[in-house]
Amino acid sequence: MADAAAAQPAVLAIDGGNSKTDVALVAGDGTLLASARGPGINAHEVGVDQTVLILDAVVKQAAAQLDQRPDGLLARHTVACLANADLPEEEAEHATAVQAQGWSESATVVNDTFAILRSGLPDAVEGLEGSGPHWGVAVVCGAGINAVGVAPDGRVTRYLALGTISGDWGGGHGLGLEVLWHAIRAEDGRGPDTALVGHLTRHFGVERVEEVTIGIHKGKIPDDDLTGLAPILLRASDEGDAVARTVVNRLADEISVMAITAMRRLGLTALATPVVLGGGVVTARNPLLMSGITRQLAAAAPAAEVRVIDVPPVAGAALLGLDHVRAPAAAASRLRAAYGIARL
Repeated sequence: MADAAAAQPAVLAIDGGNSKTDVALVAGDGTLLASARGPGINAHEVGVDQTVLILDAVVKQAAAQLDQRPDGLLARHTVACLANADLPEEEAEHATAVQAQGWSESATVVNDTFAILRSGLPDAVEGLEGSGPHWGVAVVCGAGINAVGVAPDGRVTRYLALGTISGDWGGGHGLGLEVLWHAIRAEDGRGPDTALVGHLTRHFGVERVEEVTIGIHKGKIPDDDLTGLAPILLRASDEGDAVARTVVNRLADEISVMAITAMRRLGLTALATPVVLGGGVVTARNPLLMSGITRQLAAAAPAAEVRVIDVPPVAGAALLGLDHVRAPAAAASRLRAAYGIARL
């Protein structure tokens, strides 16, 4: 009976990002029982109901890997960490829709920055009371950019994260726009020469940058294709391109100011605050970007501990779920091992 219970999912973890959705079904002892990946989500564009339909399709892919669905439920608790659930009321609206799916007895929905934060924090240690404090600051820079801060006493600070209208800059789409902006100006003479021109034309298989601009204007090239240009920017920066390095330095400034501002709001700048960085742009670990971030954080919060996540965000969602069901301390280690990473 014990073995059978251990094989049943305790947690349904969902990481719904702009570019992809990951799902994991995890037993109470931290065993990864099933996983699946599907398309990204954006409730701002398609609405909550359509978003949950997308999630349900990916959940069903993972559930199909199980021998049975116990008691009509997939798991005891669902944790869905979703991009574009940016406001508390949006989290609540998504939570209602997720609970209505009947995947589990209970459900929690939070912004995906919370999954980044949890995935980069220490886990509890068996027999050591108070170990594994789940507080700190997380900044995610992937398709978009966002941050969250949690104080030791549970206070939370966050940003609107609604794009340019809420003061945001960066993320894959914003960086793609920068690449195109600088490349077209270099091509027509308004701006300095840059290697971004050659990288951009090769990426799209065209002869001139203006073909990309016109293609976007006429709807032949989806605007979302710009999100995939961040690697071009980082590559040109590594090659020493002055224009690319200027943009990367600006991104380091933006990530740093988000983290530092969150720490200041919560009074954490004098503490050994974990600053967890995630998202595809950051996890590429570009040397110029990382040195800029660590230098600015060291100046503003000398005791801060900067960490880049080494497990996927869905693991952070699953860890939140294991926390919720009060799984034994060893469960977190087993889960991390399933993703190839030992306990922090």
